[in-house]
Amino acid sequence: MSKLKQIWLTYHLTRVSLVILLLLVCFTFDACKVVRFVVYNFADINDHKKFPSRPVHNGDEIFSFVSDTIGKAPAYLPINGQQVPFEAYLKDNKTVAFLIIKNDRIQYEKYWNDYDSASIVPSFSVAKSITSILIGCALDDKLIKSVDEPITNYIPELLPNGFDKVTIEHLLQMTSGLDFNEGYYNPFGHVATFYYGTNLRKAIKKLKLKRAPGEKFEYVSGSTQLLGLILERALQTKTISSYLEEKLWIPLQMEHDASWSLDRKKNGLEKTFCCINATARDYAKIGRLYLNGGNWNGKQIVSHSWVEQSTTPSDSPGSASYYQYQWWIPSKGTFLAQGILGQYIYVDPSKDLIIVRLGAGNGKADWWDVFAALSEVY
Repeated sequence: MSKLKQIWLTYHLTRVSLVILLLLVCFTFDACKVVRFVVYNFADINDHKKFPSRPVHNGDEIFSFVSDTIGKAPAYLPINGQQVPFEAYLKDNKTVAFLIIKNDRIQYEKYWNDYDSASIVPSFSVAKSITSILIGCALDDKLIKSVDEPITNYIPELLPNGFDKVTIEHLLQMTSGLDFNEGYYNPFGHVATFYYGTNLRKAIKKLKLKRAPGEKFEYVSGSTQLLGLILERALQTKTISSYLEEKLWIPLQMEHDASWSLDRKKNGLEKTFCCINATARDYAKIGRLYLNGGNWNGKQIVSHSWVEQSTTPSDSPGSASYYQYQWWIPSKGTFLAQGILGQYIYVDPSKDLIIVRLGAGNGKADWWDVFAALSEVY
């Protein structure tokens, strides 16, 4: 046998061995999550193409922000005591879309790496804030009675695991006491199961608590996925995606269709802790809704009290001053939705300012500082 044939044979035997190993892993570990983890490795800006999803359609009426002919971004930004070139800073820190809107007018809009205004980008944990909006809508629609309800009213299978004292508000506040490994690099951790797994309902049934609810803030994606299952149970005959379409995508006159990634194609559950897939301008409309206290062009989409409750720090037991009902609060009067690869919807109502940043990663930027600096400029 020639040396070339030996190399060829060794290569293909190695590939076959790897396939067999992956199949063994698939049968050994529930739902082939480890196989998905090995293949996909880590959250990626193209993940919306990898997982099954449900469509979220826009309506016939489209709202478009006006581009301000005199609007412009600053040439430089003060970053760590230095004046840094603005556009170069965005590009160098893995940005694919950046949008600044003031007084309903686009002051700045720029895309990189072949992205444009029609490009779909995964939300990652920005979906947590949108899930919170839908919980508010469900309360308005009397589908959920109160945030003080124990979650076992909707997820009774967690009663044997001691969840009877955990309320919907505990989940919203990230004070549930949930025992949940948030490490994306661990293929055997909870977040890998939730992100790569194919049976969220089964995974949820196995969840445990590590402390009493209301004692401590701890950001864990499992809390938002529990909110998702509560929402699904409250909706009964509707999917979460169809509710998003009904309550937000059509009323907010989105420019493009969106989607919400699922754990599986058949009878799948929306991954509410992540994974809405939409465009930069449509994400900006989520910010505009909350900038205006839940009102959209004269129509109240979600109650004003819910928006206030969701964006104002609380003194409830265990809560954090910088986090409220699935929204981050970087400073007094401002709030933002945030995703792991640097997806952001930043809102400063006092400046009538919305900033959307989407990226393939965070780069080395402190985006909270960038938004604060831009807020000063505008």
